[in-house]
Amino acid sequence: MKSVYKKPDKKGFTLVEVVAATTILALISSSVWVVVDRCVTSTANTKLKLQAFETARENMETILSKASVKETVEYGASDKYPGIEWENIVETFYEPINSQMWLRAVCNAMYYDMSGQKQSVELVHWLTGLTKEQLLQILSRQEESQDKLKPQLLEAIEDAAAYAGVTDEVIQQWLDNGMLTTADGFFVKNNLDLYKLNNGSPGKEDQKLQIASEEDLRRFMTKQKQKEMQNEIDPATGLTYGQMEQMNIQEIWDIIKNKRNGEQ
Repeated sequence: MKSVYKKPDKKGFTLVEVVAATTILALISSSVWVVVDRCVTSTANTKLKLQAFETARENMETILSKASVKETVEYGASDKYPGIEWENIVETFYEPINSQMWLRAVCNAMYYDMSGQKQSVELVHWLTGLTKEQLLQILSRQEESQDKLKPQLLEAIEDAAAYAGVTDEVIQQWLDNGMLTTADGFFVKNNLDLYKLNNGSPGKEDQKLQIASEEDLRRFMTKQKQKEMQNEIDPATGLTYGQMEQMNIQEIWDIIKNKRNGEQ
């Protein structure tokens, strides 16, 4: 009896099987990519947060190392970490348990995370309790500061309209379109300027520039004053204060010596 050799059947994948396998592979790959992307984003956000914390900590250490402090608001950007902005505040606050006024330092470091959201790290340190004499001095300075704010605030909608050169109805439209006022209902000239410049419809980024409170206005004016001082010329060197900030002590001293030798 002869044996008959039969070739085995060679059956390949059907089109349905190929499509199904490709779909499954695509789903697995996309899931892995999402996980990897989230890990990368989380790592980057953690790094930014640590940089902000280090900036705030260094600023706090600088304040604590001073022999004396006074109420101040300072702004700046980190030279070490681009994209990190900082704000230092020395302010008074009321401690209700012992009914006492204290002076405290608040150091903030701000940054934008990978999703574009603004984040901040805040450190707070109680510095010292205030005597009655010190409190009176601080209150006196606060009154002087409040007087400086008054020219930038407008109480009535008619005053706001007159300042912006529009009608009361236009001011109301700007309010409906997101223009901010202070908690007491005062119109801020900077906000009016912003809306007038953008025909009553500033973009989202421009709206972030609005001033929402008297404290924000005080900080804005302090920041503007600091910018103006950057362009002032130091008589001893002939350089602007902004230029001097970029130089070390030895460089500044050499310029002063050369200037004195030239005058002689």
